[in-house]
Amino acid sequence: MKAIVFIAIAVVATIAAAGQGGSGGFNPTGNMNAARENHTATLLSNGEVLVTGGDNNTDGYLASAELYSPATGRWTLTNNMTEPRSGHEAVRLPNGQVLVAGGLNATTYGQAPLASAELYNPATGTWTKTGSMITGRESFALILLANGEVLAAGGFSNGPISNAELYNPATGAWTSTGSMNGGVNNDAAVLLPNGEVFASNDLYNPTTGTWTKTSSPPVCGCAPIALLQNGDVWTAGNVQGESFYDPSTNQWTTFSSPPCTQLHQNCEAAAATLGSGKVLVAGGVTYVNARPYPIAETNGLAALFDPSTLTWASTGNLKKDRIGETMTVLLNGQALVAGGETFDKGVGHLVPINSAELYTP
Repeated sequence: MKAIVFIAIAVVATIAAAGQGGSGGFNPTGNMNAARENHTATLLSNGEVLVTGGDNNTDGYLASAELYSPATGRWTLTNNMTEPRSGHEAVRLPNGQVLVAGGLNATTYGQAPLASAELYNPATGTWTKTGSMITGRESFALILLANGEVLAAGGFSNGPISNAELYNPATGAWTSTGSMNGGVNNDAAVLLPNGEVFASNDLYNPTTGTWTKTSSPPVCGCAPIALLQNGDVWTAGNVQGESFYDPSTNQWTTFSSPPCTQLHQNCEAAAATLGSGKVLVAGGVTYVNARPYPIAETNGLAALFDPSTLTWASTGNLKKDRIGETMTVLLNGQALVAGGETFDKGVGHLVPINSAELYTP
């Protein structure tokens, strides 16, 4: 249920103008073994990237997992998860293992999402079941806390939910914690330097187990989001502009949207903070006039946001138009983009893809 939301409204003045120059670009790398959307991508301790699950039009819900090696640019299959998952979440634990939880598969049709969870051991390439969540959920926040526990919050379970729970890696058990003030319908959450979690303009305090609503963002405050190097949180916006949140002051700052976000177009399907401190955004939807309704086609547009100047710069575009992709910053500073969907003009709708590419700053 991860959706691209685009609001067509007039452009208003913001405090910074878009930049004109830029650098960097995308180049193809090895294709995944399976086309995937609604999958996860997790950077492992050894620098490889673990991609899990998702779904496609040929195989349906996927249990398969694969590893990307930056050294070779190739993907290799690893052992399958214990069950297929799409719309699940994943996080790397301090011991190097990866916790995967929730999601949907064929068994959940008309029922609640999966509550089950499992652990991937990179040393052996094997999966082991661990304790199930109290609430089945999909498209939720899953964040590693500073104390080593994992917070699962919000998402969907036959409708939006706001409850949250904690996973203890030492016991494999989940316990309830405070509920969000609103909810989160995607994985847009980050761990702040002070140990709190920012999720959908809501702050979780692990010490008290409570949530506090932030001040209201002046524009959107939408997903995707990215943690800036100074501890602020960048959030995507729309043609009205964008904003970032300063946890130390509980204040929002507004700036211009990227030049590739326009009245009938967006380009922020995925985002990540690069080693330079700049935020890379790429992929989105371009609405094309058609009868009886406009067609939402995908694009490969990209841009760089510089927090120090509050300006955007152009950069190389994706080689493959897409939305719903994962974007993972590698240890070498490159960003790996994988999977998602592209608009196939031949069939007239979105199709999952297996292509991947690397962004070099």
